[in-house]
Amino acid sequence: MTAPDTNATFPLLLSLNAGYVDTAGFLALSGLFTAHVTGNFVTLGAALALGTSGAIAKLLALPVFCVMVIATRLLSTLLTNRQRPALDTLLFLQVLLLVIGAALAIEFGPFRDADSWRAVLTGMVLVSAMATQNAFHRVHLGSAPPSTIMTGTTTQVMIDLADRIYRPNGPDGQPSSRQLRMLTTIVIFAIGCGTAALLYRLFGVKSFMVPPIVGTLQFLVRPTTRL
Repeated sequence: MTAPDTNATFPLLLSLNAGYVDTAGFLALSGLFTAHVTGNFVTLGAALALGTSGAIAKLLALPVFCVMVIATRLLSTLLTNRQRPALDTLLFLQVLLLVIGAALAIEFGPFRDADSWRAVLTGMVLVSAMATQNAFHRVHLGSAPPSTIMTGTTTQVMIDLADRIYRPNGPDGQPSSRQLRMLTTIVIFAIGCGTAALLYRLFGVKSFMVPPIVGTLQFLVRPTTRL
């Protein structure tokens, strides 16, 4: 399978949206991480220990995430084998899930009880959207830095920095394009997080209108090769 032709804008929009959705979901849904699952183990433990709400969504986040990744992979394989535009279809699915998540958040929020079915449903739709992004990013954009999990990317940037400190006069004395892409991804993800925090403070659950807009922009600048 041939990798698609990507430009710098597409993966950066993915990172921006991931940071935004993760932060907005955390603020609106009592600490639910929608873009990655690791943090939910920590916040689940905190919810159980402190008796706060949101434990149900955190328990469901991992199986929902896993099911959506499997479903995305199967759908991608099916479409690719049939010479259909797999990435376009998966992007459309993600945007649709973001639209549904925004509609649910605005209709039912603010969520005073994060264990209510309304909050849980909203959270799982957003988890599904970001699981879809995680899956199609790994399958179709393998050469781009991860757009949702910054731990590994940050670690690699720091390792590269340590290597440059140890050998300041490296091959060309300049950061590689890979290093610059990783660093830019981290910065854009952080901008998404900060923007979500600011807009949530100003507009509450109406701030969930932003991810579908960014998702639409992602679709407009998607890779040109159809996979």
